[in-house]
Amino acid sequence: MTSQEITAAAADDPTLEADVFARNCTSRPVLQNVASRWGTLALVALREGPYRFSALRRRVDGVSERMLSQTLQALERDGMVHREVVHTIPPRVEYTLTDLGAQVAGHLEALIVVLETNMDTVHAAQAAYSRD
Repeated sequence: MTSQEITAAAADDPTLEADVFARNCTSRPVLQNVASRWGTLALVALREGPYRFSALRRRVDGVSERMLSQTLQALERDGMVHREVVHTIPPRVEYTLTDLGAQVAGHLEALIVVLETNMDTVHAAQAAYSRD
């Protein structure tokens, strides 16, 4: 059963509860999209405000155009990101967080802060591991 089939089955049966530890839980693919390297960085970057695609790609240094596009599509499908086409000449697209996306991004940013402020500890652990 594909993740889309599982999602459709869950939508048909509102009595199913999400349990990310269960093999066929529909929350697993969503967690995978959010917790991926590019998903996390895109969500946290979008906390800063609306971004056009090219500006977001510059902000999330190292992501390819294709990977960012796929990531944003997945996050939009999961209800984390809103994509708005602004009808100007030339037309432009802006990405913003939904309420759910903002909530998730807040937690991800807190995780990033914990990691960044503890990099000395991480480096010491890595060095100790390498010595063993």
